[in-house]
Amino acid sequence: MPITLTPQAHAAILCAASAAAPNEACGLLLGAGTHIHTAQPAANVHPEPARHFEIDPAAIIASHKAARAARDSGGPEIIGYFHSHPNGLARPSATDAAMASGDGRIWAIAAGGEVSLWRDAPSGFEPLSYVLKEG
Repeated sequence: MPITLTPQAHAAILCAASAAAPNEACGLLLGAGTHIHTAQPAANVHPEPARHFEIDPAAIIASHKAARAARDSGGPEIIGYFHSHPNGLARPSATDAAMASGDGRIWAIAAGGEVSLWRDAPSGFEPLSYVLKEG
């Protein structure tokens, strides 16, 4: 079953990647289950943002708090992360593999005007297919 991604979330990932270049963009993927409805850009606080990314911990904490507050009403949850490879490919790098936790979350990677999705599985990154879908 493919992941669904809103056209707005897809565009937000590509826009964040373009705006951050030559540095790496990063942010959170919000949604429910296998549907990503929002890509929320966050500050890249890594000391070497041209080669690495680190999502601002304050953005992660704020999103977790919002998800807890909205849980009863079906609010969004963090289902993954996104970042860009300004001078690379839209696939996990060796650095990404070293940083991965194997927690099963989705990683979106933008490069060259493309977005690819990956599952951060315990055995390593697994490619995911996706379709653009409103809602």
